[in-house]
Amino acid sequence: MMERLSSEIDKKLSERLNLVNYNIEVAARKSGRNFADITLVCATKTVDTDIINRVIDFGVKNIGENRVQELLRKYDGINKETCNIHFIGHLQTNKVKDIVGKVRMIQSVDSLGLANMMSKFSQKKDVLTDVLIEVNIGNDKNKFGILTKGLQELIYNISKLKNIKVRGLMTIPPISKKPDDARFYFNNMYNLFIDIANKKIDNVSMDFLSMGMSQDYVSAIECGANMIRLGECIFGKRD
Repeated sequence: MMERLSSEIDKKLSERLNLVNYNIEVAARKSGRNFADITLVCATKTVDTDIINRVIDFGVKNIGENRVQELLRKYDGINKETCNIHFIGHLQTNKVKDIVGKVRMIQSVDSLGLANMMSKFSQKKDVLTDVLIEVNIGNDKNKFGILTKGLQELIYNISKLKNIKVRGLMTIPPISKKPDDARFYFNNMYNLFIDIANKKIDNVSMDFLSMGMSQDYVSAIECGANMIRLGECIFGKRD
């Protein structure tokens, strides 16, 4: 019974990943790029480590956790030899010390105070922490992220910190009734991404534009995203 259940889970995971990979390839070609240009981060909130390790076995190279306590609980059980862990949720300054050195990238930096804390603990642990700046592209009071008008100043200030490197931008657009409604925000993010890249700020490399989740990742890729964060379309509905 358990073997049959495990086989059914593997079949579903494999089918979902294959469909996602197909959609990524089609969307990438539409935007003049290749499948290899897009980084998939599997969002693993509420997903058990045995399931996480199965998708890693299927070739997933990056997973993303939203909550510090959940990440710490799962950390030892995740197969980290072939997979990077990203932190993709809102991060409080008093939790920074718990994840610096444990994750490949922190995608949710939205204040100088948070970045300062990351720099402090990165120096203490003698690691270089890669970060993305989270942008509140829709000026949505219910979402985290720096407003666009403060983005450039924040990036300049963070660029001066030790043991921390800005690698790009991340966003979660306002909730839309249709997936294509998000294109307006995705296009604005891409323009910001290119604008910051063209400024060639020291210690800042616009390598990643992280936007697009299960409901809108195809649109995000077509609008310029090269990193997407997918949970439900791979793991199914969350409890």
